[in-house]
Amino acid sequence: MLALGVTLTGMTDIHARDTTPPGAAPAANGHDDPFLWLEDIHGTRAMDWVKQQNATTAMRFVDNDEFTRTRDSILEVLDSDARIPYVSRMGNHLYNFWRDKSHPRGIWRRTTLAEYRKAEPAWEVLLDIDALNKAEDKRWVFKGVQCLKPAFERCLVSLSPDGGDAIAVREFDIPHKRFVKNGFELPVAKTQVGWIDEDSVYVGTDFGPGTMTESSYPRIVKQWQRGTPLANAAVVYEGKPTDLAVSAYHDRTPGYERDFVSIARDFFHSELYQRIHGSLARVEVPDDAEADAHQAWLLVRTRSPWTVNGTTYPAGALLATQFDRFMAGKREFTVLFKPDAHTSLDSYAWTRHHLILNLMDDVKSRLDVLTPPQMATPDGDWKRAAMPGAPAMSSISVIDTDPDHSDEYWLDVTGFLTPSSLQRGVLDSTPAETVKQAPAFFDATKFTVSQHFVKSKDGTSVPYFEIAPKDLKLDGANRTLLYGYGGFEVSLQPYYSGSVGRAWLERGGVYVIANIRGGGEYGPQWHQAALKANRPRAYEDFAAVAEDLIKRKVTSPKHLGAEGGSNGGLLMGNMLTTYPQLFGAIACEVPLLDMKRYIHLSAGASWMAEYGNPDTADWNFIKAFSPYQNVKKDGHYPPVLFYTATSDDRVGPVQARKMAAEMQAQGHPNVWFYENLEGGHGAGADNQQSAHMHAMAYDFLWDQLK
Repeated sequence: MLALGVTLTGMTDIHARDTTPPGAAPAANGHDDPFLWLEDIHGTRAMDWVKQQNATTAMRFVDNDEFTRTRDSILEVLDSDARIPYVSRMGNHLYNFWRDKSHPRGIWRRTTLAEYRKAEPAWEVLLDIDALNKAEDKRWVFKGVQCLKPAFERCLVSLSPDGGDAIAVREFDIPHKRFVKNGFELPVAKTQVGWIDEDSVYVGTDFGPGTMTESSYPRIVKQWQRGTPLANAAVVYEGKPTDLAVSAYHDRTPGYERDFVSIARDFFHSELYQRIHGSLARVEVPDDAEADAHQAWLLVRTRSPWTVNGTTYPAGALLATQFDRFMAGKREFTVLFKPDAHTSLDSYAWTRHHLILNLMDDVKSRLDVLTPPQMATPDGDWKRAAMPGAPAMSSISVIDTDPDHSDEYWLDVTGFLTPSSLQRGVLDSTPAETVKQAPAFFDATKFTVSQHFVKSKDGTSVPYFEIAPKDLKLDGANRTLLYGYGGFEVSLQPYYSGSVGRAWLERGGVYVIANIRGGGEYGPQWHQAALKANRPRAYEDFAAVAEDLIKRKVTSPKHLGAEGGSNGGLLMGNMLTTYPQLFGAIACEVPLLDMKRYIHLSAGASWMAEYGNPDTADWNFIKAFSPYQNVKKDGHYPPVLFYTATSDDRVGPVQARKMAAEMQAQGHPNVWFYENLEGGHGAGADNQQSAHMHAMAYDFLWDQLK
C-alpha cells in the first residue's frame, strides 16, 4: 500500500461515514458547514447540483470544436493499435489486458513469446469485458487477476461495478475460458484475496457490521475452503478498528513455501508475521521498515535509522540476511544499498539467481545487478555489476521477471521525448533487446528537456524537469503547465506522454514537473520532510519552482498554470488559497480539500500518518493547509477547474463538490466543476472517459492562460 493514487480494493458503502465516537467533539465543521448536504454522494439534491454544474462547465469548455479536436487527439493516443501491449509472464504464456476503440472496457488475453515477437501477434482472448457487460447488463471495469501457480489455470478475477476500489471477485477457468460454476465468488466490497492452494484462499472482505477498519478496509482475514460457506471460513487474524488493513498471503515459491499475515497500522507502519501451524511469529524489523522474504533471503528496506548489534543502518537502505537465521534470532546483515545525497532506491526485482536494483540518481534511472552467495557458502559476498542504463533524462524500470524459473527480465525504457521501448533479456545469457517500440505521437525534435534546481524557502535544493520548445523565448509570455504530487513517497520520474505532447507541447506550451518534498525522489527523508506539521514544505517547494520559472522568464503568473490530482489535488488547493498570485489558472483533480473532515469521508482515515488527525490537537497545524477552511470571500483567486468522480470511493467526490460550492457562494468568478459518474479514483472507466477528462483540463488551462 503506497498512496492515494494506488488502489486498495475496498468496501461497498461509498457514502460519507461519520465515525466520531460517542461523546467526542463534533467532526469537521459540523453545524457551521453549509455544504454538508453535498456529502450525500448519491442523494437527489446533491446529484441535481452535480448535473447543473456539469452542464454549465460542458457548455463553456466541452461543447465546442476545439475540445472535440483535443479529446479526439488524446483518444487516438489511448486507442492506438501501435501502443505497446505490456505483458506479464505466467508459465509459458504472456498475458495482457487491452483497451481500444473496439473494446472500450477491454479484453484479457494471452500469447506466447514467439508470437509476441511478431509485429502482429496472434492473441488468445480469455475474457471480453464488453461482452460480459452485454450479457449481464452491467458496466464492469476490469481490476486485475491472481492466478494459481504453477499451472496458472485457475484465476481470481476482480471486477469493479463503476471503476471504484470496491470489487466483485470470481474464479475463472483459463482452459475453458469461463467462470467456475460454484467456484470462489465474492460480492462487491473492498476485498483482499489470494490463493493458498487449489481448494483454499485467504480472504479479507466485508463480513458484516464491524468487520472493516475505520479506513474502510478489511479488519479480519480468514482462510476459506472450497465448497464451504464464506460464513464458515476460519479466522486467521482479527485486527483493530483503528488499523489500516489486515491481510494474509501464501508464498508458493518451490522449496520455500511460507504463509504470512500483515497488519498495516497505517500507510507507513506495519507488522509482518510468519504463520506456522496456525501460530504467528513476528518478523522483528522496525514497524516502519519493509520486510520481504524471497527464497532463502530476507530483505529489509529501512525508512528510519536502525541500530542492530551496534551497527546503525541509515534510512533508505536495503539490507539482506538469511530468513531462517533471522527468525532464529540472528542479526547479521549485508548492506545491498546505502543512499547518499543524490541517489536513492526506487525499487528492486528478483530473478531466479539475481536481484536487480532500480536506483534514482537525481531522479534519473540506473540499474545494478546483484548476485547473492550460494547457499553452500551463505556468508560469502554479494556480487555487483552495473546494467546498461537508460538514455539521459529518462526512466528505466523492471516491469516483470520470472523468479521461480528463470533469469528473464523485462524493462520499460522511457523519457519525456522518447517513446517507450519494451526490452527483454536473460541475465548471464541474453542481453536486453527491444521487443516492442511505442510510436511517436508528436514531433519530439522540436523540443528539449532540461533539469533545474531551485532553493526552497528553507534553503533545500528542489529539482524540476522542463520540457520546452528548442526556440523558447525567455520573454515571460509562454503558456506553462506545472505539475506536482508531493506525497506518500511517490516519485515523479521522466515519462513519455503522447497526450501531453499533443494537447500541450505541440500547441507551443512548456511542461514542467516539480520533484517536491513529500515524494520519494531522494528516499524516505525526502518524504518525511513534508509529513504532518511539515506539510507546508511541499507547498513551499512547488511555489519556489513557480517563482523560478517566473524569474527565469520562462513564463509569468498570468501564463502559468498548475495541475495535480489526489494528494496533488490538495497541493493545488493550497496553491489556490496560499499562493494565488503565482498562477493564472489551476486544474484540481479528484482532490482532498476539506482537511477538517477528511478522516470521516470515504477512505480518509487511512491517511492520518501522512497528514495528522484533525479531531485532535493536530488540527492546530492541519488547518494551515486545509483549503476548504482557508478560502476567503475577500480573496483573489485564479480560475480553477475541479474534476472528480461520483464513483471515487477512495478520496470521494464530496471534497471537490464542497470547495466549488463554497467558492461560488463567496462570489468568486471562474470556479468550474465537473464530475464523472464512473472511473473511481482514476476518474475514467475507459479510454473515452479518460480522454474527456484530460482534454477538459488541458483546454481549460490553455484557454485561461492566454
